Amino acid sequence: CSRYQVEYSFINELNEHELIELSMIERSSYIPSDHLSDLERFIRLHYDLDINMEGLEAIDHLLKQMHAMQRQIRSLENKLRLYEE
Repeated sequence: CSRYQVEYSFINELNEHELIELSMIERSSYIPSDHLSDLERFIRLHYDLDINMEGLEAIDHLLKQMHAMQRQIRSLENKLRLYEE
């Protein structure tokens, strides 16, 4: 919270909506380093573009779908190359 200067309630709400994961270490909440880029994206979308939590959920879902489709396309392209040779 202090590094990104955002309210803990925003971080907690992201966690409640399962958009980020919080880890508890010695009664303190931490965000795993592999979730920091997600946190930064959510902060920009929420504070700069005024997108609410439901909008963040929709955007996150669509981005995950897009990445899955990109992986599938790459896999299919690789399989197609095998048949072309």
